Amino acid sequence: MLGSGMGKPVVHWEFWSKDPEKVSDFYAEVFDWKIQFMPELNYRLVTTGGEGGIDGGIMKPEEGPIPGNMAFYIDVEDLAAYREKIVAAGGSIIVEEMEVPGVGSFSLFADPEGRVLGIWKQG
Repeated sequence: MLGSGMGKPVVHWEFWSKDPEKVSDFYAEVFDWKIQFMPELNYRLVTTGGEGGIDGGIMKPEEGPIPGNMAFYIDVEDLAAYREKIVAAGGSIIVEEMEVPGVGSFSLFADPEGRVLGIWKQG
């Protein structure tokens, strides 16, 4: 049964920015986060350091329906099943499913108050 057994931890976060270079410089300077620019993905991978911390990314969204300015990604074992649960519980699906080649897949959803989050399935 979905939702029983293993937890569903937040495993990744993203800041969606109009100026990802400036935002990256800010967090690197203030918190000493290590930020690696991956030009082939136009993505900045963030390592926050420390025990039990959650790493993330900073990106400039492509044109499209991505509301908000950040998201958390929750680890699940079945994206389609969780999309059904989200809709049944009053949420809505923003992005059905996208693959990150060689890494995994994700969906974006809005909760009943409009907060946008992601669900993530390891590849």
